[in-house]
Amino acid sequence: MNLKDCFNLGYIAKLHGYKGEVSLFLDVTNPFDYKGLTLIYCDLNQNLVPFSIISIRIVRNCYAILKLDGVDHEDQAKELLKKNIYLPLSYLPELEGTSFYDHEIIGFNVQDVSYGEIGLVEDVLDLSSNPLLKINNNGKEVLVPLMKDLVTKIDRRNRKLYISCPEGLLSLYI
Repeated sequence: MNLKDCFNLGYIAKLHGYKGEVSLFLDVTNPFDYKGLTLIYCDLNQNLVPFSIISIRIVRNCYAILKLDGVDHEDQAKELLKKNIYLPLSYLPELEGTSFYDHEIIGFNVQDVSYGEIGLVEDVLDLSSNPLLKINNNGKEVLVPLMKDLVTKIDRRNRKLYISCPEGLLSLYI
């Protein structure tokens, strides 16, 4: 399994008890979509190592308590602390319309309704206050808040993202 074929599900946040259980922070929109997981991949020294899940329960809408096969005591679980957890991209359902996964639009050409071509999406900055599109405009960084109704159309085949920026926002950058 290669990292490019996966998405980040979250990370092992802390130990849960003394029998090897761990608390997994789920960095996803709906944690309950993952309550039936049977396998995860843990990034150990830049190698994705598979772990079978013996039990999983979702708690507090962003954490899951995991009992992993082969992790039977606290010392083994400590080796997993702060490690990123991944799943294959095939676990993600295909989205339609103007919905997208952050990783999906990296490299898309951004077109604004009024301004025209802005540049390429370099990243989606997942800030708790408001996510931002980070766009490269001929070497200049353009940050656009990902607010409701910003994205008007996604052309996945041609890798284009159509947006409608608030008036005056792009003039701050371009």
